[in-house]
Amino acid sequence: MKTFLPTTLTALDSIIQADPSVDALERRIYGRALRTPPDRLALLLKAGAVNEADALRATAGPRLIRRAEAARRLGCSLRSVDKWARDGMLRKVGLPGRTRKAGFRESDVVALIEARPAEGGAA
Repeated sequence: MKTFLPTTLTALDSIIQADPSVDALERRIYGRALRTPPDRLALLLKAGAVNEADALRATAGPRLIRRAEAARRLGCSLRSVDKWARDGMLRKVGLPGRTRKAGFRESDVVALIEARPAEGGAA
């Protein structure tokens, strides 16, 4: 099945971005819903997704977080995050068409948080 024309998607994105009644996550979900072919969305719902929002999150792929957000969540400095990236504890991820890395997978940061000692010592 088809999705909307690119010009229609651009116009709808502008309208969604201008609406203050929804937060950033909901805006991304709506934007992804407009770009997901209806037959694929139906398959995700049939496969056991609880609702449309969960199905759309499944199509969105991994969430990337920037270096500062990773440092805040890990409770460390930006330099520590950079060191862990150099040492391979965190893997930088790029976006298609870009030469610089955009950030870290949220799941990798969460896994590192869960692997750290419970008493709050630095890793």
